[in-house]
Amino acid sequence: MGSRFLLLASACAAQQPAVSDHDMTKMQHAHTHDGFMQGGMHHTVAQGVMLDAKSDQTSHVITLRVGPMNLPASTLHMKMPQPPELVWTIPMTGWLLAYHPKLIDAAGNSVPGVVLHHVAFWNENRSDFLCPNKEEHIFGAGGELTDWAQIPGFGYRVEKRDQIRIETMIHNPTTASYKDVFLEILIPYLDDAAPAPVKNFYPAWMDVAGCGNSGYDLPAGPSKKVGSVSVKYSGILLGVGGHMHDYAQQLTLEVSGVARSEVQPAEAENSRTEFAPANKQVAVLPAKVDDQGHLLNIPVVTFFQTGGYPIASGIKLTVTATYNNPTGKLLRDGAMGIVVGYFVPQDLAALNSLRHSPSSSPEAHQPHSD
Repeated sequence: MGSRFLLLASACAAQQPAVSDHDMTKMQHAHTHDGFMQGGMHHTVAQGVMLDAKSDQTSHVITLRVGPMNLPASTLHMKMPQPPELVWTIPMTGWLLAYHPKLIDAAGNSVPGVVLHHVAFWNENRSDFLCPNKEEHIFGAGGELTDWAQIPGFGYRVEKRDQIRIETMIHNPTTASYKDVFLEILIPYLDDAAPAPVKNFYPAWMDVAGCGNSGYDLPAGPSKKVGSVSVKYSGILLGVGGHMHDYAQQLTLEVSGVARSEVQPAEAENSRTEFAPANKQVAVLPAKVDDQGHLLNIPVVTFFQTGGYPIASGIKLTVTATYNNPTGKLLRDGAMGIVVGYFVPQDLAALNSLRHSPSSSPEAHQPHSD
């Protein structure tokens, strides 16, 4: 997803010699793009695109590579053969701490991020706490390749052999062709042997499409789309970023509904969390685009330095996406408007019930191992 997601980029740890994860599962199947990011679009499958995963147990960094991918010049995503859905099998029990994406060619040279339409990681073993009809979205990135950098003391909990589905969509709006391109993502992690375990956060996915498919048609000229999701759990947001497409202008996140205070189950006997008042703006995320309207970046707003942004059970989170399409024509599936963040529930056990076995579907994935 052109994802501008979380928390400003930090330098990745230098890598030691890596060891292949032989239990990594690779999955390829007929490419109907039933995922929520693709919205049911049909594409030709790009042949030979594989997932490679390596874990460095010295630096505690996992490296994922999706590729190789060939990108002819001036080719929109509807005409581009797309990578198959792939599945990464988590190699350890512990916490994923951050995600650092980049695009490179076979020689290691940098490739412009604009050719990544989006990538999305979905945990097939967990349901999303805002939209239980979806699997939990744990990472996304798009053309601006914004990092999800580490938040001190927090991480995303995973269990060994969890199945992470990877949906990737590419395009090439530039006049240059690129051959043998790889999407590379560095993921620092801690395992259960860590001397100081971190607290669990949960990805918060707030979409103008509510709990439906994320892509929508972008009309010519100025436009605005608004959508809401209801919150069933009290807690805090540690920070938010966003995902949009070309010709984006701005994302906003607001809370609305009945505000209230709730007793903390925690440390001080009289401790209370004051939740945000109703109809309040949480964050404004202006999009930066180049002279052709291509998305360059969307900023990140963080709250963890001041204890987090309080969210009350029962309120609604509303996202507004603003665009200005100068092409004079409707762009099919040309827009998304997603605010993403990290959420920490007040009741740390409240979201445990969202874990489940991966669901089977009529389109069974066919695994390929190394």
